[in-house]
Amino acid sequence: MGRWEPGSRERLRSAAIELFSEKGFEQTTVEEIADRAGVTKRTFFRHFADKREVPFADTTQLEQSIADAVTRAPARLPPLEAIAVALTTLDWEAIGTREAQRHRQLVIADSPELTERELVKYNGFAAAFADGLGRRGVEADTGILAAQAGLAVFRTAYRRWLDEPDHQDIAALVRTALAELRALVTAVSAS
Repeated sequence: MGRWEPGSRERLRSAAIELFSEKGFEQTTVEEIADRAGVTKRTFFRHFADKREVPFADTTQLEQSIADAVTRAPARLPPLEAIAVALTTLDWEAIGTREAQRHRQLVIADSPELTERELVKYNGFAAAFADGLGRRGVEADTGILAAQAGLAVFRTAYRRWLDEPDHQDIAALVRTALAELRALVTAVSAS
């Protein structure tokens, strides 16, 4: 193995997801991941703090994209609408094809440790929504509330996007989830 291996991060990620699928997350070692990717264990740790981070490799970049997209949403929009617009402008396949993301989600669902980590990462998305809203001048408490509601919209649309292969239009799924949230709030207000 050479000193520098181009594409090693992606190879490590692919190898890890394959091994997690085959053996389970808990039974897979960092050494096995590195071997399958054709790199050293040291190279693994240059890219990832630990094996729990591998399925979430691009979340920091995605969080920044989310905050920026919320900030760029038209100024006339209220907070939750700005989040919805931001979600429709994101390139959801930038972190992998839908099939790769579906496979990753199956791995996460099979591991309590990864499921817990995913919840932490989702909190990072909510913080990114709130950050983007803060840049728009939205008051902090309002931003946090809108961010949590936006996270529910995101998670619902994302799950449907993964589960419904015929549905290509992520923007429509976001709009549907937002409409369902509005209907729930309206029903609570009416009671």
